Amino acid sequence: MSPSTAAEVRTALAAVADPIDAANLARFFQTQPDGYGEGDVFIGVRVPAARAVATTYADLPLDQIRSLLDDAEHEHRFTALVIAVNAFRRALRARTQDPTLRADLHALYCDAVHSGRVNNWDLVDVSAEWLVGEHLRTSASTTALIHALTAQQDLWRRRVGIMATFAFIKAGDPSPTLIAVASVLDDRRDLIQKASGWMLREVGKRIDRDLLVDFLDTHAASMGRTALSYATEHLEPALRAELRAL
Repeated sequence: MSPSTAAEVRTALAAVADPIDAANLARFFQTQPDGYGEGDVFIGVRVPAARAVATTYADLPLDQIRSLLDDAEHEHRFTALVIAVNAFRRALRARTQDPTLRADLHALYCDAVHSGRVNNWDLVDVSAEWLVGEHLRTSASTTALIHALTAQQDLWRRRVGIMATFAFIKAGDPSPTLIAVASVLDDRRDLIQKASGWMLREVGKRIDRDLLVDFLDTHAASMGRTALSYATEHLEPALRAELRAL
């Protein structure tokens, strides 16, 4: 049986696309002029349907994933990223260990990020944890790439860097997150604020509440209110109010 192709994935997505959903998604992801998703193209495929297509075409070769990532259509790129993440996760399993495939998927992803194809928050959030964070963690690489990404002003590259630290949080290592968030404290863009606060909250929930509180004691006064609000969501009301007052 021959491998799946990008053309087959496009056909499958077109079959479940809805023009009303396309219009709604375009508004939700702010594709209007000066919106964070300005110019993005939607065909109207909801996430569960896109994930179902990704499962059907799980064997899509790397060159065909790359082809989908070059498409203008948002759902084509989302589905390509889901396929890539699923392939990466299979290549982590004990029985199907494949470091070479993981490295190839990581390289493909980095190319897509730097060429501007991972250009909305859902695309970042479905992929960065695995194709950057987990790759760096499991290949014993340094976290220099994360810090290089967060050092850039580009909204999506910076969010990729922040969200990549989720892999380290889940493994019990808060350091990449704390360093990354501290480096972007002055960025008041909503999607950076939300990502920063979310990852800080996860540090407190999954690793060490006191570590989170110590970080906030030091940095709350210079944090944006959105990041601080997200970071303190699960703290007790009195402490939350005290930190937000800073």
